[in-house]
Amino acid sequence: RPAARSARKAPAKTAAKSPAKTRAKVPRKVATGTRPAATKLAKAKAKAKAKAKATPALAQVVLAALEDMKAVNVKAMDVRGITDITDMMVVASGTSDRHVKSIADRVVQRCKEAGYRPYGIEGERDGEWVLLDLNDVVLHVMLPRVREFYALEKLWEKGAARHA
Repeated sequence: RPAARSARKAPAKTAAKSPAKTRAKVPRKVATGTRPAATKLAKAKAKAKAKAKATPALAQVVLAALEDMKAVNVKAMDVRGITDITDMMVVASGTSDRHVKSIADRVVQRCKEAGYRPYGIEGERDGEWVLLDLNDVVLHVMLPRVREFYALEKLWEKGAARHA
């Protein structure tokens, strides 16, 4: 019995190959996870380029959604030199509390479609002032009277003038 079992397990061997051909087919032993740094960096850059081409910039998505929803008096401010919180501050107005809410909802919807997730949304319940935190872009959608009262544009523009 033992001889029969070993015959079933082992397939018949073919003629031996020459040692030169055998060496050419043997792969080099490379430790797992050890690629040259240049290769990793090149792949990361290529991936980032592909992602940049595939997804539009966040600011473009936000501004397009605001335009689509007919937001009033849209103002985009580059605040990189003033604060580390965000790169761009966008302030827009809506004509009513319902309009303010729907503007914010549309911006969230478009951002999600483009692959960006909001970090936080505040003020949707009241609809007088909705704050949307998208990390690189912070959006304030307000009623005109609220916008006039708080005057965020003046606050950030004055800060930009002091830090410039």
